[in-house]
Amino acid sequence: MNGYDRRTPAACPRPAARESLYTPVQVVELDLDEPGRLHAPGGLGPVDPDGRVLALVRLHGHPLGLVEATGTAGDPATLRRALVEAAHRELRVPSLSTATPAARPRRTGPPRVPADPPTVTVVVCTRNRPHLLRRCLDSLLRTDYPYVEVVVVDNAPDDDDARELVLGRYADRVRYLREPVRGVARARNTGLAAARGEICAFADDDLVVDRGWVTALAEAFRADDRIACVTGLVLPAELDTAAQAALESYGGYSRGFAARSWSARDEDADPLQRFSAGRFGSGANMAFRTEVLRSVDGFDPATGAGTPARGGEELYAFFSVYNSGHDIAYQPEAIVWHSHPRTDEALARQIFNFGVGFGAYLTTAVAHRPDVLADLLRRLPRGLWRWQVARRRRAAGNRGPEPVPGLGRRELQGLVYGPFGYLCSVWHQRGARIGA
Repeated sequence: MNGYDRRTPAACPRPAARESLYTPVQVVELDLDEPGRLHAPGGLGPVDPDGRVLALVRLHGHPLGLVEATGTAGDPATLRRALVEAAHRELRVPSLSTATPAARPRRTGPPRVPADPPTVTVVVCTRNRPHLLRRCLDSLLRTDYPYVEVVVVDNAPDDDDARELVLGRYADRVRYLREPVRGVARARNTGLAAARGEICAFADDDLVVDRGWVTALAEAFRADDRIACVTGLVLPAELDTAAQAALESYGGYSRGFAARSWSARDEDADPLQRFSAGRFGSGANMAFRTEVLRSVDGFDPATGAGTPARGGEELYAFFSVYNSGHDIAYQPEAIVWHSHPRTDEALARQIFNFGVGFGAYLTTAVAHRPDVLADLLRRLPRGLWRWQVARRRRAAGNRGPEPVPGLGRRELQGLVYGPFGYLCSVWHQRGARIGA
């Protein structure tokens, strides 16, 4: 959820029955270096949960995957042992005694700050959610990265709560800016214009940021000068409700635990890749070389939450960077924890908005690059078919509850509405410019 759109879809399932059958899952972290301890997301804690538990498993700080176990009250040691056993049974856990030097983990602890580290600006966009903003900033300011500035962009707020929070609690560590025109793309562009860092990362206010997040992003940029955008792993901060678990079952935000990169120069590059920008990662966890993002004019202000387009601003940014000849990398060691929608109504709205945002992104891509229209129309049927197949595979392979019925249909409806939403947004943006 992004705090920008609270409209309810026309038809949503009733949540009461599903909620009564759902058993909450507590999300924790487990580092196999310390098998006797569990931590809350973001490295907080330690915690001693009971009941159903989902654990991010690490080794020497590296994320390996997710495992589940069920514990009983008053017996945390048994639960920890069950999680460790599940990790060794279900995940590829390197053995330090048998692994070759090349296969061994390359470091211990959080990601190391690279030599000659780049400066990083983190832009946190917020609107009317000071309680979430405080949690996000507290986690972000625990980073061990030495050259980071934090900029909060308050987008068309209804009050001064966020401003008072930042200036009162974080005045010496966080810059506060206000973007008066509603829309997350405008807020991100405001932050981008003010960024002093070589790298500009973006975080929403509903995130808990891993301590090594900034360092992992910087490390990925330093590894290859051709990389202009890095995305990272997005995990659920909580699975308290059936709707939150259903989003993970439906596909969630995660792109897995394997690092990879994409280049338009690759001869065997998927021809759909230039349009399927969503495979690159999520706007909840992304960073760019500042000057490259500025050179492609940042985010289209007619897209994104808070506009009739409802999303797609990050997809168009990925598209612009990739099609301007730069590489994009996915780095799962750059971890954030996201607060998923808690109710079935909010989930259905979120899925609908995913579809709208993707349709809006395709429309803005054609609007800015008319030369891609013929190629897009030729590839769109195949792309839709592959999207449906991928959704079915994820649903079949998940270990959570069945997704809310009709989510795929809601997303497809949003996709069809997306072009209209984008055109409405363009009209609104022109009105805002005239009014200014």
